[in-house]
Amino acid sequence: MTAAAAAAAGEIPAEDAPPPGALYSFGTPWPEFNGGISYIDTFRCAGATTTLIEFYSTSYKSSAPLPGWIKRIRDGQITVDGEVATDPDMILREGSKLVYHRLPWQEPFAPHLLDVLYEDDDMIALNKPSGLQVLPKGLFQQRTVLAQLQLKDWKMPSSFCSKRKDAQSHPVPVHRLGRGTSGLLLCAKTKLAKAQLAAYFAEGATNAGKSRDETDICKARKISKFYRALVTGILENDEVMITQPIGLVRYPGVAEGLYAACSSGKPAMSKVRVLERLKIHNHTLIMVEIHSGRPHQIRIHLAYIGHPLVEVMRDLCNLSLEIVDDQNHSSSATYPTDSRGTARYS
Repeated sequence: MTAAAAAAAGEIPAEDAPPPGALYSFGTPWPEFNGGISYIDTFRCAGATTTLIEFYSTSYKSSAPLPGWIKRIRDGQITVDGEVATDPDMILREGSKLVYHRLPWQEPFAPHLLDVLYEDDDMIALNKPSGLQVLPKGLFQQRTVLAQLQLKDWKMPSSFCSKRKDAQSHPVPVHRLGRGTSGLLLCAKTKLAKAQLAAYFAEGATNAGKSRDETDICKARKISKFYRALVTGILENDEVMITQPIGLVRYPGVAEGLYAACSSGKPAMSKVRVLERLKIHNHTLIMVEIHSGRPHQIRIHLAYIGHPLVEVMRDLCNLSLEIVDDQNHSSSATYPTDSRGTARYS
């Protein structure tokens, strides 16, 4: 009996049952504060004498102003070669190991429960909720999908009781979804499964950069990703193929730059299909199939063709993943297939 059926029969509380379509749910509530984080550097001398405060205030000036780094040093948050350093004017030696220990902080709200939609000995398909980050970054170092996967006690089958490291339990996501995006997220249970699934995803990015027939590219891919989004304006064509490269561009005030459509970027391919034209609102509901996975690809590509995401629906909905095995068996998403023409942008 499934968990949902058990809830319907009154055997478990309804509030503890997973939503329809889920096998089960898991998740550990987040602690109030995370465990902090350590940033490691190896000092390389550029010729001139460098002090501890000079290194941090110049290398990480976007993290804190000069007074902020002085306070961190005097508070004992930095070690040099394993010893706490409290003198900002300490002279650094070539090859010294520097560690900045960031104090624990309260991370912003994020859901902790994950619904399992599919599971076998090699992988898990999760329904990632909006608001939960996949991997640690920025303010979210603990409240992530990765942390929940590592906290769960995964029961591996007896056939997996192997001394081979690649066959031992190692649950990790194999691709990313934006923190605000909800939908299917594939996770590998072992290093071996991760390597194979990651290779499937990499094929999509490789094919996106080749000048090949669209049919050939679709046949070559083993994993397909579909998203649903609401965009501004009315798309005239039922299908739109966008192949504009995406890359980092310099932007005032942003040290790392911003991702945008640019000719010097990496190959990217998005196939857009119209689901519904909402003329009264001047919006179009679309399905987007991405053949690559560049940062912010859907937002950038849709803005590039003059149909940016609607402001009130910035969070995308990832509907499904299609996986095709070596025997060409597959399970696919349902979306309109009729077309009056395909527009291409590159």
